[in-house]
Amino acid sequence: MYTNEDLKSAIDAKIFTQESVEAFRTHIAQAQHSPAVDEENFKLISGFNDIFVVIASILVLLSASWVTYDIHPTLSAAVSALLSWGLAEFFVKQRKMALPAIVLLVTFVGSIFLGTTRLFPQMSEEVIMLAAAVSGIAAFIHWKRFAVPLTIAAGIATVVVFLVSMLLYFFHDLVDYVHYIIFIIGLMTFAIAMYWDASDTKRISNNSDVAFWLHLLAAPLIVHPVFSILGVFDSQSGLATIFVIVILYLVLSSISLIIDRRAFMVSSLAYVLYAFTTLFKNYGIENNSFAISGVFIGLSLLLLSGYWSKARSFLLQFMPQSICDKVPLAHH
Repeated sequence: MYTNEDLKSAIDAKIFTQESVEAFRTHIAQAQHSPAVDEENFKLISGFNDIFVVIASILVLLSASWVTYDIHPTLSAAVSALLSWGLAEFFVKQRKMALPAIVLLVTFVGSIFLGTTRLFPQMSEEVIMLAAAVSGIAAFIHWKRFAVPLTIAAGIATVVVFLVSMLLYFFHDLVDYVHYIIFIIGLMTFAIAMYWDASDTKRISNNSDVAFWLHLLAAPLIVHPVFSILGVFDSQSGLATIFVIVILYLVLSSISLIIDRRAFMVSSLAYVLYAFTTLFKNYGIENNSFAISGVFIGLSLLLLSGYWSKARSFLLQFMPQSICDKVPLAHH
């Protein structure tokens, strides 16, 4: 399996021409009856060796953390962070392995966050603020060295934790408005994701992978506060609430089609599934509520997947040119 980055590298090395690569992509798209840009490709795994390396890396990290934990909990996290960086130097920087890159980034930033919190006897807003700030700096340094696409989303996640903790620390009364704050941050994250997406509408560079992870982060930041405000998680879902949820998910689905990002829609899928399950339970369908919800939503998604390109073409007809210029072209 060859990624878009591999093909670009071959073009830079003058092994292939840009024209031959474009012709290859067109051929594959025609053979699969789906435009390559609509497949939403991103680098995750290139072979079983990726899984093999991840298993071995996790084993080493867990064992090293276990051994050093009795000496000091902070030392355990520090060792995990150092090992994560060291392993990334070989498997990410030199071998360019996608799945190990993702896992080692998560273990590195997570270890930095955990290690910082362990420096203090108890958790508090100040401690979380400090841990988020240190983790954000660590994510930035990791990005400058390895440029793992997930890093930007991980860094923004630390910023979210920092901002929410800071606001609650200095303005404790804002605790009743935390959902609104997260919602606004979610919209900002979505805007950042669209910035990266607009820089690569053909979805052939590393920028597209960065946008993919940002959309995965933005969706729950937007959807969770809305569902919390509607009372979905408090088992207060009536017909009116479910109607609003359906409308919301239709809006999210339309946005996903327009920007050509299934990730944005799938990231909010769990919330919709939970809402429908709660509705069926409230109306006496206790045993099979989850199954019925899964069948209904799953069939809807399969139908949408089969007609994705046609649905995009239909919606983009009504979009202004300023939006169409920032999203992939629609293919009939």
